[in-house]
Amino acid sequence: MYDICCIGHITLDKVVTPSSSIHMAGGTSFYFSNAIRNMEIKYCLITAIAQTEMKAVEDLRENQITVHVLPSKHTVYFENIYTANLDHRVQRVLQTADSFTVDQLQDSDAAIFHLGPLLANDIPLEVIQSLATRGRVSLDVQGYLREVVDHNVCAIDWADKKEGLKYIDILKASESEMEVLTGVKEIEAGARILNEWGVKEVVITMGSKGSMIYDGTTFYPVKAYRPTAEIDATGCGDTYMAGYLYQRVKGSDIQYSGEFASAMASLKIESSGPFTGTEADILKLMSKKP
Repeated sequence: MYDICCIGHITLDKVVTPSSSIHMAGGTSFYFSNAIRNMEIKYCLITAIAQTEMKAVEDLRENQITVHVLPSKHTVYFENIYTANLDHRVQRVLQTADSFTVDQLQDSDAAIFHLGPLLANDIPLEVIQSLATRGRVSLDVQGYLREVVDHNVCAIDWADKKEGLKYIDILKASESEMEVLTGVKEIEAGARILNEWGVKEVVITMGSKGSMIYDGTTFYPVKAYRPTAEIDATGCGDTYMAGYLYQRVKGSDIQYSGEFASAMASLKIESSGPFTGTEADILKLMSKKP
């Protein structure tokens, strides 16, 4: 029985910023796993990857991360291009992987399942329904809102959202993703709609403007901590959720969990690659004002 089990594809990533072009492993599962690996928690990752990219799994295992690998003909290949404003990126998908299935995941067991689909077909609705019978389900919705057309990532709505969100305990969406789902721009109005559709904790991230969390009763505004430098925003949302779920599974309240997550994401943006710091690093930043 794990405290948290993340389910999602590891990707091949090309990250292009005004100052660099770097090839690395990526995806929600990669950034989330690295961010949480130094925390005191029982954690595992379930991923699907082609045999040619097993080096990424071996690297995670060398860092004492438990990884269960499912077969896939291909590995997802993303190209992330950032402008000087790191809140904005253009994505292209050069290769896709096989979807997860109910049968593949039937023996998994965790207090919280964190789902990180990267594309709309990664994690079918029946997988969400099955996992919800065994634990709380957390979802980063971004993948359900991505359609690949001629290798370009285009925004779409999630066709199964009304049914799927009934099974989601914790939802993470950016403010633009919230607008696609709900049709409204105003954060509190959008969060209320998502809660009415079944989500128990709605987490809306707003980049440098911080985040807002809603539990059906109270809105919890969370300020962003100012980083010393803005180097690479890839994986910041995944890092945020690693911090948030880590604190929630430990029993921390929503406000503290959000502030911990915000500080963790701020530290991540200061360098390329995943967050590799410790809880002590996060608490030190939290001792300062955002």
